[in-house]
Formats: sequence, C-alpha cells, structure tokens
Amino acid sequence: MDKKQIEELRQKVGCAALLEKDGWKVDVKESTRRAIKYRRDSNIIIVIHEGRGWFDPLSPAKGDVFSLAEHLGADGFVEACDRVADMVGFRPSAPAWQRPARPKASRSIAERWQHRFKPRPGSPAWRYLTDERGVPAEIVKQVIAFDRLREGPRGSIWAAHSDSAEAITGWEERGPQWRGFATEGAKELFRCGARGFNRICITEAAIDAMSLAAIEVRRSDTLYVSTGGGWSPATDHAIRNLAKRANVCLVAATDNNRQGDVYADRVRAIAGEASAEYARLRPRTDDWNEDLKALTAPP
Repeated sequence: MDKKQIEELRQKVGCAALLEKDGWKVDVKESTRRAIKYRRDSNIIIVIHEGRGWFDPLSPAKGDVFSLAEHLGADGFVEACDRVADMVGFRPSAPAWQRPARPKASRSIAERWQHRFKPRPGSPAWRYLTDERGVPAEIVKQVIAFDRLREGPRGSIWAAHSDSAEAITGWEERGPQWRGFATEGAKELFRCGARGFNRICITEAAIDAMSLAAIEVRRSDTLYVSTGGGWSPATDHAIRNLAKRANVCLVAATDNNRQGDVYADRVRAIAGEASAEYARLRPRTDDWNEDLKALTAPP
C-alpha cells in the first residue's frame, strides 16, 4: 500500500468506526462535540480532531486511526492497514447529544465573554446551578464576584478559565442539555477562592470546584481550581507555577475513579518536583457535585 492509498484510508475511516466495531460505547455524559469519550469495561479512549485522532487519558498512547488499530490489537502497521481498509463505508452511530457544529466565532474570547450577562437570582443559569446542581446561592454569588460566571445559551453556564494574569482564555459550558468548551478557547484553569491562598484544590470541573468549596464552606486559605476535564500543556504549566508558591499544598481533589487517580498522580509528581506538600482528597461518590447533592438532599 503506497502513501497515497494510506492517506485515502485515513480520510475515509474515522477512529469512531474502529471503536464501535470493537464494542466500545460512547459515554454521553462525559463527551463533548470535540472530544468523544468511549468506554469498554474500565478502559477509555477519547476521539478528537473530528474523528481523525485519539488518545488514552490513562496512558501516553495516542495517534491516528492506524495507531488506534494497533492499540486495539492489530499486529503491526500492515495488519492495522488491513483492519482500517475493512471499515471503509462503515458509518458509526452519531452520539445522541451531537448537534451541528457552531459557526466560527467572529469575536474574540474577551469580547464574547463581556457580551454575556452575569447570572442573577432567578435567571436560567442561576436556577441551573442552585436547583439542578445544588450549589448554594452564597457560593454562586462569590464566584460571580470573582467574575468567573456568565449566562450561557438555553439555561447553561459559562465558567471562565484564566491565565496567571487573570485574562480569560475560554470557559467550560455546562447546562441541562449541553456540555462543552468555548469555541476557539483554551483550557488552563478555572480559579475561584482566596487570593492569599496556601492550599490549592484541583478538581476536574468548575461545578466540582464550586461544590467542594460549598462542602468545605469555602476555606479562607484555599484556591479552588478546575482543569475542565482535561490536562492541556497550559494547565500543566499553570499548576507547576502555582506549586512554586511558598508553603503551598497541592490537593488532588479529582474524581473518585481511575481517570481521577491518573490526574492525582500527575499532581503528586508536580508537587514532588516543586518540593510542595501534597494531599489526595476523594469524593465519597464519583465527583464533588454528587457528594454535595447527597449532603443537601431531603431526608
């Protein structure tokens, strides 16, 4: 098979086709339009780049459709090419949440952020956070005071990620019918909490950061942050910078599952390299928002 044929196969067959044929299922709750999470037993593969790329969040494995074929058991590149060729014409099922791609944003991240209103008592985003997700109104008010929340479309929230200079780089989008990240935005860290902090709780979602703040009654020594469900180079760099603070403790408050443990190991490694204190804080359920709702549920 020559290079032209290989490239044609790469364009014709997406990673989702191989995974679905191999028995993997989409985790709708944990997927976005740009990052679709597939599960099989305890294994995870995330498909990116409109189906042309993939990575395993629990290992360094990543690549294109051919490397995925090898990852799934093909014995070498030749057999991987054969497996991919067998999938030509196969169309994987579209996830239930999938919707047409949004048009390219015409305004900058900062302009789009400022164009949106802050949540207010009774607004759709306010009700989503306080009623559906159980975040106390006092915590929502505090996050709004830090200018980290906006009203998103259809009752959703935007929770801002920012850099060390507090410039908005993007935002997590969460709502009753939608989850994603800002188009053309960059994940770094959602940050909320004390400015004079010496304790940093690292969660995987802004709503988890707010939920943990509520559970801990927003400790005055703590900065609550979220990686936005991923671990970008900018996120890694930001956490390393935070670890350089004097007398700081990095708390891996990631989810109580295998992926959360992988992220916790990364936090522990960063703390070790920076000679910072380290602690692991696990939710009792899968994540901190589930814990919060369990605490506030009527008897």
